[in-house]
Amino acid sequence: MCGIVGFVGQKQAAPILLDGLSRLEYRGYDSAGIAVITPEHTIDLRKAEGRLKVLNDMTDGGNNVHGCIGIGHTRWATHGVPNSTNSHPHMSEGGKFAVIHNGIVENYIEIKDFLIKQGVHFQSETDTEVIAQLLEFYYNECHDFFESVGRVLRRIRGAYALGILCADCTDRIIAVRKDTPLLLGFGEGENYIASDVTALLPYTRDVVYMDDGEMAILTKDSVQIFDAMQQPIEKAHQHIDWDLSAAEKGGYPHFMLKEIFEQPDALRHAISPHLRDDRVVFDDMKLKPEQIKDFTRLVIVACGSSYHVGVLGKYTLERTLRRSVEVQLASEFRYCDPIVDDKTLVIFISQSGETLDTMEALKEAKKRGAYTLSIVNVVGSSIARGSDDVIYTWAGPEIAVATTKAYSTQLAVVNMLALVFGEVLGTIDPTEYAQTVSELKKLPEKMESVLSHHEDIQKYAAQHFNHNSVFFIGRNLDYALGLEGSLKLKEISYIHSEAYASGELKHGTISLMEEGTLVIALGTYGKLFEKAQSNIVEVKARGAEVLALTTESRREEMRKTVSTVLTIPDTVDMLLPNLGVVPLQLLAYYVALQRGCDIDKPRNLAKSVTVE
Repeated sequence: MCGIVGFVGQKQAAPILLDGLSRLEYRGYDSAGIAVITPEHTIDLRKAEGRLKVLNDMTDGGNNVHGCIGIGHTRWATHGVPNSTNSHPHMSEGGKFAVIHNGIVENYIEIKDFLIKQGVHFQSETDTEVIAQLLEFYYNECHDFFESVGRVLRRIRGAYALGILCADCTDRIIAVRKDTPLLLGFGEGENYIASDVTALLPYTRDVVYMDDGEMAILTKDSVQIFDAMQQPIEKAHQHIDWDLSAAEKGGYPHFMLKEIFEQPDALRHAISPHLRDDRVVFDDMKLKPEQIKDFTRLVIVACGSSYHVGVLGKYTLERTLRRSVEVQLASEFRYCDPIVDDKTLVIFISQSGETLDTMEALKEAKKRGAYTLSIVNVVGSSIARGSDDVIYTWAGPEIAVATTKAYSTQLAVVNMLALVFGEVLGTIDPTEYAQTVSELKKLPEKMESVLSHHEDIQKYAAQHFNHNSVFFIGRNLDYALGLEGSLKLKEISYIHSEAYASGELKHGTISLMEEGTLVIALGTYGKLFEKAQSNIVEVKARGAEVLALTTESRREEMRKTVSTVLTIPDTVDMLLPNLGVVPLQLLAYYVALQRGCDIDKPRNLAKSVTVE
C-alpha cells in the first residue's frame, strides 16, 4: 500500500528519492520520509506529516540532505496515526539502522514486548519500528548486516517489502520481499529499489521483480539476489517500455481526468493485438481448446472495481458460454473453503497484479488444482507470474487512485475471452460473433464520441453536487454497471452512494426514497428497457430526482419518463457497459471537483492494496 524507493550510486540520493516518491504518492500520502547515509557515515533522517510537498520543502528538494545512498517512503497508515513520529523510515534506538516497510508485521506486539524487556525504548506506535529495533538487537550479537537481516526474517511473521540501511555498511542497501511488491532497478554505476516501476521510469527501464522470500544486496556496482534459503540466484531482467509521459499529467488538472480521456487509446492497445482476420485470438494463451471444453465451471476472483468487471463478466460469460460462472471477492475466496478442482477455470483480475487478497486467493486455487488465468496490467507482476496463464491489458500506468482505464481494458479482455471460449464451445452464433467483433473495432471511436459530450455531464454535476446520498438502479448488465458508477462517486466525492438491482427496490430499498433523492437510473440494456422505465416511474412517484442513462436510439422513449437523459452510442449488448461506464466516471469526477475534493488522492485510500 505504501510507496518505497531506494537509491545507491554516485549522485546525491535525496533528490532522486523525493522524485521517486512523487511518482508513488498515490500509494500513500499520510506522511513521508527519507533516510540518507552521510559522508560522515551517519544516517540523516528527515520525516514529515502530510503530503510529500511538506518534506520536499523541508529539505529544499533534497538539496540539504547529503549522501549518495538512501531510502524513502510515502505512507498509508495501518499502525499508528499519521504523524512524523509514526512515518517511515524508522530508526533503531542506537542509530545503526533505518528501515522502510510496506506490509504488516503480524507478531509485532510479541516482539515489541520482548525488546522492551531487553531495555529497548520505542518511539512510535507502528509495527515497523520493531524491525529496526530487532535488527540492532541481533547486530549487537553478530556484528554482520546480512546475518542480522536473516535473523529478523526468521523471527517476524506477516507481509513485508523492506528497504534497510546500516550506518556501519555505508555502500549498500538490503531489500527483502514477502507477499508485498518490490522490484530492483539497474543502472550504470547506480541501482534502485521501488514498490512500483513508475518511480523508476526516468532513471531505468531494466528491472527485476523480486519473489516471495528473496533478499537483495544493492551497491552502486552490483546487485546480488538470494532465495529464501539465502542462497545466491540469478533472475531474468525485464525491460519496461511504458512511456514516461503516461505517468505525468500532461496538462490535465488531475490524473483521473487524463486517464478517463486516455481510455479510447487504452482500449486500442488492449484489443488490437488480439484481432486478426475478423477473429479474436490469444496467441500467447497456453490454454488449449480441449481444456476449455473440459471445464465444468468458471470462477472469477477480484477486488474493488475489478470485482465489478467480474460481475459484468458473469452475465456475459454465462449468456455466451452456457456455463456456470461464479464471482467471488478475493478477500472472501481465501476463507470460504471454495469448491474448485481440476475441472474449474479460475480467472483473477487485478490492475497491479500485486493485490494481496487476490495473490492469496490465487495460491488457494492452485493448491486445489484449478487452472488459473490472470488478467493484469503490470508485466511481470506477482499474480501474472503465479498464474498458469496471463492476459495483459496494456493500459499503461494508472496513477489516480480511482481506476478508470484499467477497468475499461479489463472489461474488454473479459468480453474477448467470451468470444474466444464461445467459438471453441460452439455456443455463440457466427452472425453474433461477427457483429460483436465488428463492434469491438468501433469501440474506441464510440468511446471518443461519449467523451466529446463531457461538458453536458459537467453541467449536470454543477447542479447536483450537494446531495448527501445517491442511488444507482438498473437491471442485469445495468445493475453491474451501477456498482462501478456508485463506487466511483463514493470514493472520490465522499457522497454516500449505493447501487441496487431495480427489482429489489420493492423489497426494502424504496423506503429510502424521499423528496429530492437523487437516483441515477441505468437503462442501456435493451431487453429490459421497459422494466427500467417502470422503475423510474416508481422512484419518481416517491419524489426522487432522476438522471437516466440509455442508448441514443432510446433517448426519446426515455424522455417520456424522465427529463434529464444522457446517452451512449448503440452497440451490441455485450459492449454496452464499456461505453456506459464513461459518463458515470465523468459524473463522479465533476461532482468531486465541485465539492473541492482531492480527486487523485481520496482520503483513507491508496492505489494498490497490499495488506489485508
